Amino acid sequence: MAKRLARGGRRDEVPSRSILTRAVDSVFDFVRLAEFEILFVFFFVVAYVIFKDLTSRPEYNEMLVKKPDWWPY
Repeated sequence: MAKRLARGGRRDEVPSRSILTRAVDSVFDFVRLAEFEILFVFFFVVAYVIFKDLTSRPEYNEMLVKKPDWWPY
């Protein structure tokens, strides 16, 4: 099957894509490249939000702040 000639007479040249398509493709390429790092940061963000939620409640905060009776300081 013969390939169609693109503008300029070159073969295998992809027709020019819109700027929006190129921007979306570059975002997806970045996400594919940095998938592990994104998930790593997302894990810490979720852990931080859960920890802050727990410590904002007085009954849980008291457990974290209150010193045991045997603590000398």
